[in-house]
Amino acid sequence: MHPPHLSRRRALAGGAGALAAAGALGSLTGCAAPATAAGPGQTLLRFWHLFGGGDGVNMQGMLEEFRAAHPSIALEATTLQWGAPYYTKLGMAGAGGRAPELAVLHLARLAGFAPGRLLDPFDLGLLAEHGVQEEHFPPDIWRRGQAGGRQYAVPLDTHPFVLYYQTEICEKAGLMSGGSLRPVNGAGEFADALRAVKKATGRPGLVTETFGADCITPWRLFSTFYSQTGGAVLSPDGRRLALDDTKALRVLEYLTSLVEEGLMVRRADYPACVSIFNEGKTAFHLNGEWEITTYRNAKIPFSMTRVPALFGSASAQADCHTFVLPHQAGRGGAPDEAAHAFVAWMLRNSVAWAEGGHVPAYLPVLGTPEYLALKPQSEYRDVIDDVALDEPAWFAGSASRMWIELGAVLSGALTGSRTPRGALDEVKARLRTLLDTRNPLPGAAS
Repeated sequence: MHPPHLSRRRALAGGAGALAAAGALGSLTGCAAPATAAGPGQTLLRFWHLFGGGDGVNMQGMLEEFRAAHPSIALEATTLQWGAPYYTKLGMAGAGGRAPELAVLHLARLAGFAPGRLLDPFDLGLLAEHGVQEEHFPPDIWRRGQAGGRQYAVPLDTHPFVLYYQTEICEKAGLMSGGSLRPVNGAGEFADALRAVKKATGRPGLVTETFGADCITPWRLFSTFYSQTGGAVLSPDGRRLALDDTKALRVLEYLTSLVEEGLMVRRADYPACVSIFNEGKTAFHLNGEWEITTYRNAKIPFSMTRVPALFGSASAQADCHTFVLPHQAGRGGAPDEAAHAFVAWMLRNSVAWAEGGHVPAYLPVLGTPEYLALKPQSEYRDVIDDVALDEPAWFAGSASRMWIELGAVLSGALTGSRTPRGALDEVKARLRTLLDTRNPLPGAAS
């Protein structure tokens, strides 16, 4: 999903929600590829994305395979800086007529990109010609890509919050069965599992990111468990506050109780929480699934599973990488056809993408022997039916102002500088301010 965590965090901290002036558009490029010249009989296809680190390596391999299989398409792929800089440039490109044929967008950010103004809709007939149709995707994720009855985003994957676990430590604590973590049902059972780890190791059983200048994991943690209660943060249209105080406090008080009892590490920034788990100093780690590459490279005895259902449903906070068509005046012809062909090919070949931990959104891939052979990736694939995306608001989604601002507030509850009630009150105040703020992207509606 992201470049290495340090550069990703700096990208978020450096510009969340802030928009560069139009004159700075060209300076936002991260690792721009040299311009590709289309040869005789070739169609130029320009593609922007934000994948670095392990994801960048996987993407580069897929792009090379596409080029080899499609000699008539001159693919120019450009990697831009992850986070606010990427979305600033993408929005300006759609508004200013300098857009590429195709780009990547996080699904939960679609509402802020003014479909019909900054983005063009897909031609579903063209996708169908390449074997891609609506029934090939989870219904809820497919529908989130729509606006005004047209399809503006085609999902490549979902990248959910997951539970990593150290198999040897869990075995020592009596939490394993048949080589896998025993099912955990309910908040009480999860706390008991952490107590068993602490009894066996003398250390807290759980680590996750709890603080830092640009800390977002506290928001993802809260969003995961709050969604399990059936609560919503915003109204379905993303225009009104809908937080349920009783449900929110139930989650916050539970999480802070884990810290107070010494079952969860109180203070760990992102690099520290990854290191603590990587060094076997705790049994469980809650994070996005993209750290699978880190732990596999370290050759530690670990596995992964869905976040347990602590408060009712088994939902988990997530976002999705999607393909979008940035607005072009007069879009159509061979370049547009090439963009649709590229999207279909990437979906059909997304087993390679799943190696980085992401769950393919193209359902036919999930049942293939090649995907099922990926362990532990395929073992949490059914989470795709239970993902909790942010409601559609311009300030929500990956690298958004909401994640940064609310992550900082909820960090205080986890580290002890705020009470659960105080944190909730501040979360609601921040959300009201965001709801009253106009979308700053050029060409976007309020």
